[in-house]
Amino acid sequence: MASKVFLDANILLDFTLKRNKYEQSKQIIKLAINGDIQVYISPSILHIVGYWLSKSYGNTKAKGILLTLLSDVTIIDLPHEVVLTALHSKISDIEDALQYYTAIHYKLDYFISRDKLLQKQSIPVLPVYTPDEFLNEFKK
Repeated sequence: MASKVFLDANILLDFTLKRNKYEQSKQIIKLAINGDIQVYISPSILHIVGYWLSKSYGNTKAKGILLTLLSDVTIIDLPHEVVLTALHSKISDIEDALQYYTAIHYKLDYFISRDKLLQKQSIPVLPVYTPDEFLNEFKK
């Protein structure tokens, strides 16, 4: 069974905007396209990525990119009680807490982000991996 992976906005932005870490993000997206992993994001991740894509490429191209991504990425949302848990957690950034606890709620296997603070504030049930760490772990 394919690993279930949550992607933080910074990973999708690296990929869609071809930022510095594009190649690593591309490898992760390729794993999803090939069916080696199942990728999940929240509606707010879609919102963040959509905002930056629209600013960079315009609305029409941004929508096209998002629709293409959503053929291999599943949107998951969080229930009220998960929001409360996230807000009571030790994660200082509200948005990060909401994303992270959404992934825990859905029992995902990996959370991938470049956010070093989130990585430090994560709990053992779901460690936060950088793209490099995930790709190295996945190759094992």
